[in-house]
Amino acid sequence: MPFSKLGLSTPLLKAIADLDYAKPTEIQKQAIPVVLSGKDIIAAAQTGTGKTASFVLPLLEKLSADENDEERNLRGKRVRALILTPTRELAIQVEASIAQYGKYLNISSMAMYGGIEIEPQKQRLIWGIDILVATPGRLLDMAHQRAVHFDQLETFVLDEADRMLDMGFIDDINKIIERLPEQRQNLLFSATISDDVRALAKRTIHNASEISIAKNSASKPKIAQWLVTVDKTNKSALLSHLIKEQQWQQALIFIETKHGAAKLVSQLEKRGIAAESIHSGRTQAVREQILNDFKAGRINFLVATGIAARGIDIGELSRVVNYDLPDKVDDYIHRIGRTGRAGKSGEAVSFVAKDNFRNLCAIESHLDHVIERREFEEFPVKKVVPISILNYVPKNRRS
Repeated sequence: MPFSKLGLSTPLLKAIADLDYAKPTEIQKQAIPVVLSGKDIIAAAQTGTGKTASFVLPLLEKLSADENDEERNLRGKRVRALILTPTRELAIQVEASIAQYGKYLNISSMAMYGGIEIEPQKQRLIWGIDILVATPGRLLDMAHQRAVHFDQLETFVLDEADRMLDMGFIDDINKIIERLPEQRQNLLFSATISDDVRALAKRTIHNASEISIAKNSASKPKIAQWLVTVDKTNKSALLSHLIKEQQWQQALIFIETKHGAAKLVSQLEKRGIAAESIHSGRTQAVREQILNDFKAGRINFLVATGIAARGIDIGELSRVVNYDLPDKVDDYIHRIGRTGRAGKSGEAVSFVAKDNFRNLCAIESHLDHVIERREFEEFPVKKVVPISILNYVPKNRRS
């Protein structure tokens, strides 16, 4: 099914064609017509499925259709659509997508988040904004200061709801929802629909259409996943070896701590490999500049802590590396979802030490297959990692 069959107008189809997107993804095929019909949605779709476009495209379509309706003229400090995201990085990314898809439309948008001066954001709100993408804390600050009002709001989007709850934003979300008009369209997107997400949806959304994309449909066919077992003391040397011997041109490398990120960058540079890092210890401006340089190819190797795991769309990213295997299965899925996007192929490489065995079992159980193991004779392993058990159950959960 082509995009032209989904009810989108010519300006949007032209912008999609400019991006060389041949056909809609599964979530886009299912969600776009429902959003255009005005119904509420609860959608389970993981990173890499094209979920951002599945709500941005119909939002732009609906708002552009109302442009000539004088009764809907936007007043000062008002917004017509609110997209709530858990992180600054995701807010920036979603707003960039709005600008890309809406470049042939007269629709205004802005990303609003903390960590930067508040006054310029206030100034932009004075004349009203069609689509506001915001993080919960900064949005509440603005609302308390009467810099933004919601009486003209038509659509509320909660993006990555599971991550919102993981990060402890439930009270902020409830405070925001209390300020919104009752008559509105609600769109909730989440990688997984946990009990907590479902409870949030029950309080927020009534009679919603529920959409679920199979958990592996986004990642499994397009992403080549493999792992290498390694002793902790050899990890940086192994990474340097792979970059040089396999002639990697680019990689997004995930690590658990900001101290570890800075140390790894230093270790790589000592071996003649230029790299940069983003983590919570760096300012927002620096993080944005580094991300832009990475996307533009001016930086080839980016070491990132968890702040970068959600929402960042690098485009044609060929490879991600789990330098530290994450504790949570969902974090693994989100990380590898950075590559293999929009029909492109990608590679996900994981370093696994003996201490990671339990996490590996949980990941492979979720994937329902054992991840391919590769060995490198230059790096013999002293602490052997056993072959995984797909049905592994931690001791504290055994009956």
